[in-house]
Amino acid sequence: MRDAQLLTLAQWLSPAYPVGAFAWSHGLERTIGRGDVRDGAALADWLADVLVHGAGRSDAILLCAAHAAEDVTPIADLAAALTPSRERRMETLQQGAAFAATTRAVWGLDLPEMAYPVAVGRAARLMDLPVLPVAQLWLQSFASNLVQAAQRLMPLGQTEAQRILAGLAPLCLRIGAEATSAGLDDIGSAAFAVDTASMQHAAQYSRIFRS
Repeated sequence: MRDAQLLTLAQWLSPAYPVGAFAWSHGLERTIGRGDVRDGAALADWLADVLVHGAGRSDAILLCAAHAAEDVTPIADLAAALTPSRERRMETLQQGAAFAATTRAVWGLDLPEMAYPVAVGRAARLMDLPVLPVAQLWLQSFASNLVQAAQRLMPLGQTEAQRILAGLAPLCLRIGAEATSAGLDDIGSAAFAVDTASMQHAAQYSRIFRS
């Protein structure tokens, strides 16, 4: 990866990039609210499960498929259809639309609105960014946003939060590498507690996140 490409990728997946990631917790708010996650160790386990068995792996495969495809429309349709709840669908589509709008405006790319990982994969192809580091940094960015959400929802200090994120780095590297050689038929999810939390979140009495 060239220096300019590295900086572009870091900019896209920075918390400062205006996709509104801070507004979404991926069901974590409900998970903490119902007592499934109470401390840092439980949070680390929950995040690992999301990466390995949930949207982390699936989204990384969708990103890599979008990077390889000439026509991303079927992949974008699949990404939207795979979301297990209304809030999770809004999460990926609204962040994807915001990412596409900003990236079109700054880099002049032909990038329509679509699910977030598909939009990132397509933009990376158009900018000739190699897919492996894109997928790996995508996963770290996803995990980082959820760690930051947890800091707003439970007693979790900054040092422990960063320790948890550092501990997830090997998973991000491995899943990102595996996604580059996987196909759409390899997508599968078994994170049912995460999915039900995202469904229940819509009816939660008090909440600060949109998912």
